[in-house]
Amino acid sequence: MLQVQNISFGYTEKAVIQNINFTVNKGQNIAVIGESGCGKSTLLKLIYGLYDLDEGHVFWNETEVLGPKFHLVPGMPFIKYLSQDFDLMPYITVEENVGKFLSNTNPELKKQRTQELLEIVEMTEYANVKAKFLSGGQQQRVALARVLALEPEILLLDEPFSHIDNFRKNALRRNLFAYLKSKEITVMVATHDSADALSFADETLVLYDGKLMQKSPSSNLYNNPLNKYVASLFGEVNELQLSQLTFTEGEDETILLYPHQLKVVDNGLLQVVVKQSYFKGSHYLIKAVFDRRVIFFEHDSELDLNQEVTLMIA
Repeated sequence: MLQVQNISFGYTEKAVIQNINFTVNKGQNIAVIGESGCGKSTLLKLIYGLYDLDEGHVFWNETEVLGPKFHLVPGMPFIKYLSQDFDLMPYITVEENVGKFLSNTNPELKKQRTQELLEIVEMTEYANVKAKFLSGGQQQRVALARVLALEPEILLLDEPFSHIDNFRKNALRRNLFAYLKSKEITVMVATHDSADALSFADETLVLYDGKLMQKSPSSNLYNNPLNKYVASLFGEVNELQLSQLTFTEGEDETILLYPHQLKVVDNGLLQVVVKQSYFKGSHYLIKAVFDRRVIFFEHDSELDLNQEVTLMIA
């Protein structure tokens, strides 16, 4: 079990991470999401041991993760951390980069292991190409393979798919996270892509201004966001009063609704004016105005500019 116990840290006197406390079980996939600058990357670096904590402790089972004050070479041997800069050696081949830290005592086993990892990241055909000739996305895939070469107990990934095109990204995510699950490797992924959280993470951890705002199973967090900030990390979100959409009487309640939760009906209570239609493939995202506020909903066809329609909860 990974235990993060009330940790705080700042590069200067201002705290970047503030009193964060949570646990992660062996083999879990945890997504770390939040707006830019909220502390996602710093949190992963602290768990790896790249910096000394100002307060608190990090444990993997009974072993405490300690920083540069205690280790000449920062980092813990049972944890692997993949940063956003890849850190490949440019003048050696893809195969040599991936196998760099594998033992040479059994060359056949080393080659077999290297080929297995290149298959996972779909880079087999580039095995003999020098890293300097690869695109950013290809380098990122090689870096993923290399960080898995010596299987860690914990894997920390900082925006691991940011340079990879959608065509490759979807298959790569499926292959990578299936592999990690099969090996029971604990993984934490700092990401801005909600698909990483919703499709693959067992739990999602939301940071805001260096603080832990919410930690919950991913589906529960999506369906029951703590506030508009959390909901907005998954796309557009509307903040409305329940009485505007129903005949509910009494104390009014503020509710959060995603665009797919609103639909056009003939006699809905929420009358809006259409301002823009965005084609999304399977549907249109409609931007409209209600009571001088922007509202988003989904529709199966494009709507006319300034068309008036009424909505209700789907």
